[in-house]
Amino acid sequence: MASEGFFKKVHEVAKQIPYGRVTSYGAIARYLGAAGSARMVGWAMNASANNDEVPAHRVVNRNGMLSGKHHFQGTNLMQQLLESEGIEVKDNTVQNFDTIFWDPTTELGS
Repeated sequence: MASEGFFKKVHEVAKQIPYGRVTSYGAIARYLGAAGSARMVGWAMNASANNDEVPAHRVVNRNGMLSGKHHFQGTNLMQQLLESEGIEVKDNTVQNFDTIFWDPTTELGS
């Protein structure tokens, strides 16, 4: 299946998101040269739900909302994981999103 290779690439990028930082589905898609594939990145994050090596909780939507939170066990697990890293979440949205946003294209190069 072609998506397996894409998912693996997404997971490799996600593993590099630093503690206490977040990125977006779209930012990962752009970094991988698939700018219109934010939804596929979301699917890749969903597929990593049982993989502790992939910090899927650090990937949010372009507005900082915890749009993938329903894929975590327990209704508040994604928020709890982020807060344990010092990230403030209010109304299902990461606060100071622009400040803690990690852009893989800038941070990892192209």
